[in-house]
Amino acid sequence: MPRVYQIVFTGCFLTLIFAVPLTQVGIEIYEGQRPQVSELFLHLPTEANLRGFESEVEDSSWFAQFLRLWMQYLRFELLWDLGEKVLLGRDGWLFYRPDVQYLVEPYRLSETHHAAGDDPFSAITTFRDQLSRRGIRLMIVPIPGKASIYPDKLTRRAAAPDRSISSHTLELISRLKKAGVEVIDLFEPFRRLREKQPMPSGQAYYLRQDTHWSGMTVSIAAGVVAQRIHNLGWVDRGSTQYDLKLVSVRRRSDIIRMVTVPGIERHFPAEEVRCYQVVHRASGKLYKDDPRSPVLVLGDSFLRIYQTDEPGSAGFIAHLARMLKHPLASIVNDGGASTLVRQELSRKVDVLRGKKLVIWEFVERDIRFGVQGWKYVPVFAD
Repeated sequence: MPRVYQIVFTGCFLTLIFAVPLTQVGIEIYEGQRPQVSELFLHLPTEANLRGFESEVEDSSWFAQFLRLWMQYLRFELLWDLGEKVLLGRDGWLFYRPDVQYLVEPYRLSETHHAAGDDPFSAITTFRDQLSRRGIRLMIVPIPGKASIYPDKLTRRAAAPDRSISSHTLELISRLKKAGVEVIDLFEPFRRLREKQPMPSGQAYYLRQDTHWSGMTVSIAAGVVAQRIHNLGWVDRGSTQYDLKLVSVRRRSDIIRMVTVPGIERHFPAEEVRCYQVVHRASGKLYKDDPRSPVLVLGDSFLRIYQTDEPGSAGFIAHLARMLKHPLASIVNDGGASTLVRQELSRKVDVLRGKKLVIWEFVERDIRFGVQGWKYVPVFAD
């Protein structure tokens, strides 16, 4: 090979090797940042430090971020692949992958299986005991994930009459009941309603492209909880009268917001959702919490949706208050019902003054995938 060709090929090879890192350094300097490569000389070259540096470089690379977006877009256009967090179901339904993982992957709820601070059974019974010592009762409300109620929209195989999906949550419910914890089982009424009382045309008990339940389902769940509270006689029926106001909202999918594919929103337009706002009969104003209420509700985004989200005062909390006939107090943390809400409660322990009942809601996937697990939280400074 002539020497000039060798020089040209060598130059091209070196350009390919150094163009990306030098361009990355230039971009970082232009944006006023310290070049990421300098981290290589600030720490000892141990295996852990080098692996951490490699991971940081991959995450911060302008080229990787740029190319990743368009590769994801190409995969979506060609294969309808929505990425690692989303599963495409049947008839345009979308599912959050951790919801499905929780159902289909092996998972044991025995006491010996969990590491310290990651046992939902112990966390719940300990919290029950903490409240009981102060004369406060606890009620647990695990929310079925969408795949538990609509497995046939996930895969055709689940639609066969001889195929069913049994949630791990039912095991936890059984163990808690044996331990004397009051637990609301929403799985049976939701499945029974779906089979015997289909929603009006175009409606479903869960949103097709979102992780959450529909605007009508929150009222059904609140009715189940309220009926159990009345049967137990734990809270006196109030005297506040509320009315319902039918409204419609257009909700953009939280699942699609997790997907970083450019322009994907146009393929999944917002869903129209019918809700009932709860209105104070005497004043005509929308429902509002009262921190002095004898009932405190703890939970995650299943309590936030329709309540503080649009349209407002149309969520589970407002509907439960209407059925109990008095306003409630609440602490809501998106995705943090396993541990974060109890930590927030421990910082606001005065909220428990005068409380007779704490209702603790969490979506079932948090039993395995809850943020910060199921840590022990000393709610009271004993």
